Amino acid sequence: MITITNNIETNRVVLGAVWASPLTVSNIPAGFEAALSDLIKKRTKELEERRLKVRDMLRQGRYKPTGRGKPASEYLLRSAQAPDRTFPRINAPVDICNFISLQTLLPVSLWDLRRAGSDRYEFRLGRPEEHYVFNTGGQHIALQDLVVGCMVNETAGSSPIVNPVKDSLATKTTPETTAVGACLYAPIDVVPDEKLRNVTRTFANWLAGCGTGVETGHAVIHPGETKTL
Repeated sequence: MITITNNIETNRVVLGAVWASPLTVSNIPAGFEAALSDLIKKRTKELEERRLKVRDMLRQGRYKPTGRGKPASEYLLRSAQAPDRTFPRINAPVDICNFISLQTLLPVSLWDLRRAGSDRYEFRLGRPEEHYVFNTGGQHIALQDLVVGCMVNETAGSSPIVNPVKDSLATKTTPETTAVGACLYAPIDVVPDEKLRNVTRTFANWLAGCGTGVETGHAVIHPGETKTL
């Protein structure tokens, strides 16, 4: 189980949280390949209103969700719409994460729970000077005023590890990953609670197919709420 607090003070972001353990990252769930193929074929037209609503959700203070700072869901949509329909494939949990993002057109973060080293997480706005490395090339993303997900413990306090644009390299999945946490970022006035619950349930069900005996949990978390799932 993990505990997540939504401390995003804009009151514009509702979270759809999921966890799964123990899983095998090389185990693609039954039926997933066909579902992904069908979804990519359907994404021939961009849902402009949803895209703009997601950008507005992230527009806060100094942060502007444009250019390289646009939501990760837009990159996935472009991949699905490319002439060759080349869609990124990494491993089962990441592929499922990308499937959910493409299906909903919402940004989704995924992290390795063991690499994060905590069962407590907080989502808030990034603070001045906060940043982290997001790729093997050592590139940093500045986090001030961007929605960030943080691992929380007594030693490190609240340390950012994910966001709707680029997740931290330090907690990305590896071939050895056996437990993951994930979070959808949804505009609070666009995605009804029941629909977001259904999405998180579907997300958890796909992750449950990444092995035998996989346990999962999921929840919808509004601003100011803390939930254990």
